[in-house]
Amino acid sequence: MSRSERLALIDWENRELPIKTQAELLGLNRTHLYYKPRGPSEEEVALKREIDEIYTEFPFYGSRRITAVLRSRGWHVNRKAVQRHMREMGLEAIYPKANLSRRNQEHRVYPYLLRGVRIHSPNQVWGTDITYIRMRSGWMYLVVVLDWYSRYVVSWALSQSLEVDFVLEAVEQAFEKAKPQILNSDQGSQYTSPAYIQLVESAGVRISMDGRGRALDNVFTERLWRSLKYEEVYLSDYVTPRQTRESISGYLEYYNERRPHQALNYQTPATVYASRGIELPAIMLE
Repeated sequence: MSRSERLALIDWENRELPIKTQAELLGLNRTHLYYKPRGPSEEEVALKREIDEIYTEFPFYGSRRITAVLRSRGWHVNRKAVQRHMREMGLEAIYPKANLSRRNQEHRVYPYLLRGVRIHSPNQVWGTDITYIRMRSGWMYLVVVLDWYSRYVVSWALSQSLEVDFVLEAVEQAFEKAKPQILNSDQGSQYTSPAYIQLVESAGVRISMDGRGRALDNVFTERLWRSLKYEEVYLSDYVTPRQTRESISGYLEYYNERRPHQALNYQTPATVYASRGIELPAIMLE
């Protein structure tokens, strides 16, 4: 667990344990706990909320169109500012273009392995992706590992930064349950990092990365994001990282165990993942 994530576990107001004891248990230096860096302004938080809602509804919108929508809603904002906010949020339009994913140019990129593949069972193909989760006065980032056949969320992790640690945490947790034949991702720096590559390859799993100019390579995770945002995040008002974590955890448990999916013949992802339900037609990828 990263230092920022351990800091997020400190209970400042309704604590049963003294700050000193909490810090010792979390392996933190207490002398650094009382410095609170300046948070984002209310205007920045509100603007990012608006951007997130527009992007969730229209994931093919780039910064130019999102800027136009914002202006039509009364925001006095220029495209350069919108581009900066979208970078910080990890958002990028999914329409075909020359540079689909932002990555470290020194990192190796792997080919897309799923063109023409027939997905016929759980743990054949997994996908992993990151999304922005808004809070009242800030934000977090959520990563999931999703089984494409069953739409089952195998694992997930939340972080207050886009550092690679929380992605590695989610993948490690997923590998404790099972290992897929192929794990697909975008070409973001977290997924091209040597730490991620080593973790996946050492597990004997083949790495696939979304092809440039392809908008639908990670469509199953995009559908999860829409469900999560409209059914949970936009109906909530998260105040603390702990509340955010508890609420997201509750929703993903509901999504896996109790929410029937039309694409699964109204079975739950958990039922299909465990192969206890009605057999489904194979998924043919383009």
